[in-house]
Amino acid sequence: MDMRFLNRTNEMARLANLAKQGSGGLAVVWGRRRVGKTRLLLEWVAEQTGLYTVADQSAADVQRRYFSEALAGRFRGFHEAVYPDWSVLLRRLAQEAATEDWHGPLVLDEFPYLAATSPELPSILQRWLENEAAKAKLVVALAGSSQRMMQGLVLPPSAPLYGRATEAMQIEPLLPGYLAEGLDLSDPLDCVRAYAAWGGIPRYWELAAECHDGLDSAVDRCVLDPLGPLHREPDRLLQEETPPAVALRPILDVIGLGAHRLSEIAGRIGQPATALARPLGRLLELGLVLRDRPYGEPEKGGKRALYRIADPFVRMWFRVVAPHRALLAQAPAEARLVLWREAREALCSEAWEDLCRLCVARLAGGESPLAKLGPWAPAGRYWSAGEPEWDVVAGSIDGRRLLLGEVKWSDRPVTVKEVAGIASELKAKGMPAAAKRCVEVTHAVFVPRVEKGAKTAMPEGCLILEAGEVLGVLR
Repeated sequence: MDMRFLNRTNEMARLANLAKQGSGGLAVVWGRRRVGKTRLLLEWVAEQTGLYTVADQSAADVQRRYFSEALAGRFRGFHEAVYPDWSVLLRRLAQEAATEDWHGPLVLDEFPYLAATSPELPSILQRWLENEAAKAKLVVALAGSSQRMMQGLVLPPSAPLYGRATEAMQIEPLLPGYLAEGLDLSDPLDCVRAYAAWGGIPRYWELAAECHDGLDSAVDRCVLDPLGPLHREPDRLLQEETPPAVALRPILDVIGLGAHRLSEIAGRIGQPATALARPLGRLLELGLVLRDRPYGEPEKGGKRALYRIADPFVRMWFRVVAPHRALLAQAPAEARLVLWREAREALCSEAWEDLCRLCVARLAGGESPLAKLGPWAPAGRYWSAGEPEWDVVAGSIDGRRLLLGEVKWSDRPVTVKEVAGIASELKAKGMPAAAKRCVEVTHAVFVPRVEKGAKTAMPEGCLILEAGEVLGVLR
């Protein structure tokens, strides 16, 4: 079942503007598999009456044949010729486009497959885009899921297409505020639970929406069941990178099992910490791992940095599936669900913390009292030996205020008494040593839902944010 096209407003606007300029140009689009690149490009092509083509893993001659077959849908008879190389094919394409006064957009999806079998192609494209395609005023888009290869085409100064792309965009997961529409959920707590399982990947939402028996059933059918479409998903994500990233799997395994410090990760996989800089860097580049630093610590410090699995779905998979593959291969659904339910609350709690930090910088312009005290810079955590920990720490953009927040996850509404206790404990912590220059301090308690009257019972200078308010700005 195809899910309704959600969000992507900014991306569509930039692509539409490129097509409307009338002078041609290049867009380069990348992002992890299943994040919605193809859907975005198909929507753009349909809106602009363009042409979408997709490559596969075949020999160069066969790839050119398939490409010419696709182009024949726009240019009659294009596939009847044999093209000995890419230069000849692209030259003919520009001639046909100019003759028919067609300016695209032309999308070449999964471009890394073409570049892998024809390493000369990026340089050929560079010359073609600067000459024949420019004269024909063609709008061309290159897209792919191999993030390293796609970024390598346009970002390094030595890259063949460096400086040639009018638009170069990484497609990020959908914000969790769209889960209510994507999965037809009315309860904000259900949205948080769904985010803890599926993250922001539209394809996972589509698969979950096909199961009408609730979250647990969807997780079992799609992920826990060895025949499920996502049972081996992280392995595929690593395998389908170019070059394959399967050698990084042990690092994800140990992080998923609870090793977060560099020394712990190195010890568990039996390698020196100095050998992990490049593999961890690649996992960060792929968006699979997140490097947390205590609030206020310089980015290039890192002695207290912690590594976490960034994507909620991948986090869930390494928490529930990876350690129990043998059991899942033999167990009935009832036994499989026991494993999921044992991990579910901890996963929801971690996802809720992430959402609470993520929402802070997006509060600007909202109706929340906390928004009116901002705007706020992106929030982080704070921890240091001998000091209390804070779940949410953020400074206002003007540097005058400091936000200190406590995050609690609960399946039931939090009582007035419980909220007051959380607020009291939060205020008793004082302030992080890294943030004592701020003039004013605002305290906030983030809980999914509170009993009626809890907000008015809060002590002065302490605010409550519930799941509905958090998700409301994450869209």
